[in-house]
Amino acid sequence: MTPKAEAQDTRFDLLKWLVVVALVVVGVVGNQYYHSSPILYRVLALLVIAGLAAFTALQTAKGKSFFVLAKEARAEIRKVVWPTRQETTQTTLIVVAVVLVMALLLWGLDSLLGWLVSLIVG
Repeated sequence: MTPKAEAQDTRFDLLKWLVVVALVVVGVVGNQYYHSSPILYRVLALLVIAGLAAFTALQTAKGKSFFVLAKEARAEIRKVVWPTRQETTQTTLIVVAVVLVMALLLWGLDSLLGWLVSLIVG
């Protein structure tokens, strides 16, 4: 894109964001106004409005950069080596054991300090 076209795109971004806000307001107010209508119709209307708002938001510069970020994050998630079930179970058991040992140590320390304070105070 040329710098002139990019400047024109960013000039209309504020208008696009105002359209997004207006769609959200229409969705909220419309949902409350038609509270007696069947929930299915209200949900479908809200999904259509949310889709329009998301489409409009993705047309802005920030929306485009968010979409690129989401695509890159998804690619990074695919690169992650997830632990096996056995590794997850072992790690969980180690964490539970350490938490129990620390709880017993803190309980013992609290009891000892409480006993010492009661000896001093009387």
